[in-house]
Amino acid sequence: MSERPDYPVDRPEEEQPVVRDKRRIDPVTGQVRASGAAASDAASADALPGAGEEAAGQEWSDDVAAELQLQIAERTADLQRLQAEYANYRRRVDRDREAVREAALANVLTSLLPVLDDIGRARDHGELEGGFKAVAEALEAVVDKLGLSRFGEEGEPFDPVVHEALTHELRSDVSVPTCVRVFQAGYRIGERVVRPARVGVAEPDPSAEQDEPSEPSAPGTDD
Repeated sequence: MSERPDYPVDRPEEEQPVVRDKRRIDPVTGQVRASGAAASDAASADALPGAGEEAAGQEWSDDVAAELQLQIAERTADLQRLQAEYANYRRRVDRDREAVREAALANVLTSLLPVLDDIGRARDHGELEGGFKAVAEALEAVVDKLGLSRFGEEGEPFDPVVHEALTHELRSDVSVPTCVRVFQAGYRIGERVVRPARVGVAEPDPSAEQDEPSEPSAPGTDD
């Protein structure tokens, strides 16, 4: 029986054993190795000193940058959506607050209309004098500052939107429906009518137009 030699036996190059490292973690760099074609590229890059570490670090940096950009885009979209929702909420709150304020103001001013009517009647009868006159004028100045304005005067055209007709008559001295008498003044707050003016209305009399004499013809024009 022949003894095994203590020295290695030379083998042809094609018969040398090939060792393939399939570990996912590179024992040198500690980085996760790429798979497939990228692994072969990394293996060829490992032939140069430090090339594997540089390639793995570059790939890791690209992945991190892409992930960070995605997160920034998502957070930006969330902030924009929250900002739009907050702006809509502020507009709704401001609109509701203004509506409540106008309703409360209208209720208070409407309750003062009988007092203002009494002041107006006293002024028409010449009874607005002395201390009562000063108080009345102060009250009218306050309600005017709060936006309450009076309307309804004799001679203004009749408007069914702001006037309430209590009487009706035909007159030859008007060309359009006209308020010829004011029984009760109207009031508005801004553009909102809180009470229409109660008036007497006169319309043109069609019979008066028919009864008007025709112009006489010039002398010598008769046939």
